[in-house]
Amino acid sequence: MIEAKDLTFSYNKEKQALHGLSFTVGDGEIFGFLGPNGSGKSTTQKILTGILKGYGGSVSLFGQEVASARTKDFFQKIGVLFEFPYLYANLSAVENLKYFASFYPKGQARDAIMLLEKLEFKKEFLRKPVSSYSKGMRQRVSMARALISNPKLLFLDEPTSGLDPSGAVLFRRIIEEEREKGTTIFLTTHNMADADLLCDRVAFIANGRIAALDAPKKLKEKNSNRQVVIHYERHGKREEKRIKTSELERELPFFSGEILSVHSQEPTLEDVFIRYTGRGLSE
Repeated sequence: MIEAKDLTFSYNKEKQALHGLSFTVGDGEIFGFLGPNGSGKSTTQKILTGILKGYGGSVSLFGQEVASARTKDFFQKIGVLFEFPYLYANLSAVENLKYFASFYPKGQARDAIMLLEKLEFKKEFLRKPVSSYSKGMRQRVSMARALISNPKLLFLDEPTSGLDPSGAVLFRRIIEEEREKGTTIFLTTHNMADADLLCDRVAFIANGRIAALDAPKKLKEKNSNRQVVIHYERHGKREEKRIKTSELERELPFFSGEILSVHSQEPTLEDVFIRYTGRGLSE
């Protein structure tokens, strides 16, 4: 679905943003693209969506080079959720969606009201102007805009931004449903929980280079200290013991008290990210 080879980009002679990125995204895959501010992830997404021209190397979507495939048919296959919602503030949610749906062939666009219902948008605001919406409501309309065309390739930039926990769970479920339909999803986010729960693979980008690329589970396993922490109670006192997983079978008979919990000490995806990039996502 997506193939980038030796992708480079410079804003000027003194500022090279991308230094030879190479990666692929398979059909029906949720691919996470994670990096600190200024790492090059937004530049990459703008190239993939055809916003930025003049890149080096090659980038193809649907088997077509992006630079030469800027046709109406090409863009009708793509849905984009921008980090900063782009909606007409004087129009309502329904009016916005019907306007954007008009860009696509009849039969391709989804029903605007049904889509908003799926996104649990408040019915009393359906006909009110976007200017009266909260950030979470605008995010729901923006997601509906990205989905209105039934895209084959979906770019999501910070999809759960501005949502409460229940809204974030809803969005993750909808994203997974899109993947089940066969939609390919390119996800950029600062939310490691979203990346860990949703992505088949993630790429960590730092200073315009890919520092690591693999499935979240494999990245955590590769960087694990191979230990478990066992909390137990003995003689009425709560105690803790750390054991290497290789020694677990031999050590377990040591406990004469009641085992209360056993926790593996594998790192979080954010721990792994910082290890590879040297920076947190928000830096």
